[in-house]
Amino acid sequence: MLTYAFRLPPGPKTVDYAVIAEKLGYESVWCPEIPAFGHDIWITLARIAERTSRIGIGAAVLIPSYRHPVAQASAIATIEAIAPGRLKAGFGTGFTGRAGMGKPPLTLADMRRHMEQVRGLLRGDAVDIDGGMAQLLASEGFLPDHPINVPLLFAAQGPKGRQLAHEIADGLITMGGAATGFDTCLVLMNGTVLDDGEDVSTPRVRTAIAPLIALAYHFKYTTDRESVKSLPNGEAWLASVEQIPEDVRHLSVHRGHTLDVSNGHDQLVDVRFAKETTFTGTRDELRTRLDALEEAGATGVIFGTSGVDVEREMHAYAEVAGL
Repeated sequence: MLTYAFRLPPGPKTVDYAVIAEKLGYESVWCPEIPAFGHDIWITLARIAERTSRIGIGAAVLIPSYRHPVAQASAIATIEAIAPGRLKAGFGTGFTGRAGMGKPPLTLADMRRHMEQVRGLLRGDAVDIDGGMAQLLASEGFLPDHPINVPLLFAAQGPKGRQLAHEIADGLITMGGAATGFDTCLVLMNGTVLDDGEDVSTPRVRTAIAPLIALAYHFKYTTDRESVKSLPNGEAWLASVEQIPEDVRHLSVHRGHTLDVSNGHDQLVDVRFAKETTFTGTRDELRTRLDALEEAGATGVIFGTSGVDVEREMHAYAEVAGL
């Protein structure tokens, strides 16, 4: 059976939302590492750990360039000490987090090196990092005893990334579609639940999903900016972006990423295809999609939404999942 989780970007209400998620019966909550967009992930996860008692806690995704492997391993060990057995840590090459700083995603070689270093540190090994040997040297009682067996997952879409996940990770995180061959395959799905008689043209739905649909515009702009023109109203969106000075244009594009349309461009996105491009639909439609994901190899789903009426979406997706 699928497990059901909820994605909560670190911010001022995240801990309160996590408490609600626990009461609603979600298996876990997951926070992305987005320091330019909100609160620090590890401070947030520690606060969640101390305010809850049962719910699983996930970091997804951690971007290696933000933290030295020793700091990363220490943070993982700290949450494991606060909430034993409740943490999973997912790693990724960094789309939003890297593009928002004008940088490309990390390479798969970077990911392999960082994850192997972190895993070695958690085992208690001495690990070569940048030509020097490093180790978690905590005195007795400061961190959990070695080995610290927190599951490490890898987020990947393409075949090379998924092969790397098989080699170095304890499971896969993917967006939109499932993959076979993994004991743990968590699918991240962003959208909104439609009420009876509601469609994507209503003001509530547009407000909720425009920041999520904008993700496609951000991605195409980052990878091949001319390809944005292939999206509905893409030429107008791109023209708006190109009014910004080029050296800071990426900062403008990624402001409010998936949370709102405050960047001055994303109000131009076309939401008519929300059902096809996001996890949006009626309760019955979404249940059918969940069944298809499970048949395709998913072991769990992480529901996500924009920053608009998060509590409403948490209750609505709980109904879809039958929690």
